[in-house]
Amino acid sequence: MTAPLTVLTEEERMFQGAVRDFAESEVRPRVCAMEQAAQLDPTLIPKFFELGLMGIEIPETYGGAGGSLFMTVLAVEALSAVDASAAIFVDVQNTLVNALLLKWASDDIKQRYLPRLATEVAGAYALSEAGSGSDAFGLHTKATKQGDKWILDGRKLWITNGAEAQLFLVFATVDVSRGYKGITAFAVERGFKGFSVGKKEDKLGIRASSTTELILDRCDVPAANLIGEVGNGYKVAIETLNTGRIGIGAQMIGLAQGALDHTIKYTRDRTQFGKAIAEFQAVRHQIARAATELEAARLLVYNAARLRDARQGFLTEAAMCKIFSSEVAERVTSLAVNLFGGNGFVKDYPVEKLYRDAKIGQIYEGTSNLQLQTIAKQIMG
Repeated sequence: MTAPLTVLTEEERMFQGAVRDFAESEVRPRVCAMEQAAQLDPTLIPKFFELGLMGIEIPETYGGAGGSLFMTVLAVEALSAVDASAAIFVDVQNTLVNALLLKWASDDIKQRYLPRLATEVAGAYALSEAGSGSDAFGLHTKATKQGDKWILDGRKLWITNGAEAQLFLVFATVDVSRGYKGITAFAVERGFKGFSVGKKEDKLGIRASSTTELILDRCDVPAANLIGEVGNGYKVAIETLNTGRIGIGAQMIGLAQGALDHTIKYTRDRTQFGKAIAEFQAVRHQIARAATELEAARLLVYNAARLRDARQGFLTEAAMCKIFSSEVAERVTSLAVNLFGGNGFVKDYPVEKLYRDAKIGQIYEGTSNLQLQTIAKQIMG
């Protein structure tokens, strides 16, 4: 199945097709090796840039593709059908790093970093800490102004793209006593004095995607690398994550589609009691229900992206698409394992990986409980 063509323009269909072809020709042959190595193939990363996938919304004047969030959604969905780890590498770059800089950074920062992010530099978004996961604004990384620079001290955890990134958008507080009103955002390069990448997490799923800690030990950051204004980092973070949740929704529907495609093919090929298991009504009905839920999730994701591109309110829709798509991904991948039977439980077949990869969707960029809280607040007041 594919999304209804009526919701896509000709340009969007062509772009979607190009990314699908890329995913099949360049990503799929590397999936098993990347999973075993627990890292992205270094030779794959330049190809993301060559295809223009790392700067989809960056204007052409900065060397980007000048596209939309919806095009990012199409790219992440297509990549996720093959490998969710490759997809999240692209997703974080576009929905968190580039989107934040485009809206909040000074012209100077845009001039210095956007052309590089579009063509050669991977970025990461560093908000979470050991004591501030869902309570994101309980962070304790400290920022102190000294002359023409800021000194950052603290540790960040669970930073996606941490192993590959050269630019990190780091959130710190200028005064813990001010609560969320002290939070401020900074652009931090890997080579800055006092900055280092620490432990890489050993994860259940999306194993090829790097998740690391960051160590800021009196890290020197030029004053010119302040993003937005002092104390408005909480607003920068919230608005960026609202967009990021649409990207996670795209990852989940792509991943679920990949699982469903594998399952349909397998049930046609697998015979029991003298016929393909796809001929049994119980199997057909389970697949039909999965396809229906997946299409509903897809339309929620697409709608949220369209609203954001149209500059209309999308907070509720972003939360809805994330929670629903992540739950659908878990159900569809679980069904895939079930219908593959014993083969679904071994690594010789693809669906056990998809099942493990799906779980993170209910956790990162805002847990399901937080999405429910957001939705309830918006619809109930």
